[in-house]
Amino acid sequence: MVNLIVLGCLLALVQLWIIPAIFNLNNAKWMTSNRDAEPTVTATYKRAIRAWKNLQETFPIFLALAILGVITNTDLIFAMQLWLVFRVVHLITYMTSLNMLRTLSWLGSLVALFMMGLALI
Repeated sequence: MVNLIVLGCLLALVQLWIIPAIFNLNNAKWMTSNRDAEPTVTATYKRAIRAWKNLQETFPIFLALAILGVITNTDLIFAMQLWLVFRVVHLITYMTSLNMLRTLSWLGSLVALFMMGLALI
């Protein structure tokens, strides 16, 4: 289960830094400046930021439940894998504007969190 926690952290890092940076390369000079002025950003960059903010809503819950699973030696592997898969799908569908699939993947990730919580009870 620890490896799934690490993968969750890796997903957070990718969403926090790597993906926004890729879609903001035209502002490289701004990124290395004092950032006194706001940069011009693309719609894709804005979607990447919104996807990151959405991940922030459930990632702490995932981490808390996963750590509790490790501490209590509760098997949460399947639910953790589901959460990770749904969050990756959510990121992809957010970035590609597949709104219905994005919503379904978000709901799936919530179901996975409920599965984790129920397994701990």
